[in-house]
Order: sequence, then C-alpha cells, then structure tokens
Amino acid sequence: MQNYPTEITFFESLIPLILSGKKVITIRDKSENNYKVGSIISLFANEHRTYYGKLQILSVQPLQYSEIDEFHAQQEGMCLLDLQQLIKKIYPTTESLYLIEFQLLV
Repeated sequence: MQNYPTEITFFESLIPLILSGKKVITIRDKSENNYKVGSIISLFANEHRTYYGKLQILSVQPLQYSEIDEFHAQQEGMCLLDLQQLIKKIYPTTESLYLIEFQLLV
C-alpha cells in the first residue's frame, strides 16, 4: 500500500495567491510527485508551518521545464519570466518536473 502525502507547503509569499484563487497549480520535482488525485490535503507555509486550509488534488502530470508557458504562469498567478526564474531557483538543474493542479476548499 502506497503512502500519499497529506499536506503541502508553499512559500509564505505564494499563500495569498492560493487563497485568492489565482494560483491553482504548483510545479514540483520528482520528490513531490506522489500526490493522489482526489485526495484532500492540508496547506501550510514553508517558513513557519502556519496552517491555511485544505486543497483537493485535481491532477498530477509530468511537465518538462521547456514546456512551461504563459498558461502555466497564469495558473500560478504570475508572469512567465517570474515563474521560470522561481522554478530555476528552486530546481536549478532539473528539467523533468510535475504539474500538480489543485482546488482550494472552503
């Protein structure tokens, strides 16, 4: 039986985008690709573990860094250049990523 994550963390600066509904995806590396579609997980800030609510995982799919486009940036609530820079800052040498789509539950 596989254990699936029951929580996810984001930089504190991204939490307002999630809570406003502007950020509906996250791009992660292989170490964070095992979220179960349909599961409900807890949302926390990285920096101080503040709890912000629940998210439902809608999809998990492979994504190459070179495939990141304006639509992904819109789903992230930022411009494409900012998204690309953020991904490279977090995963400087990783090309194979995963797109996790989620919905904030209220």
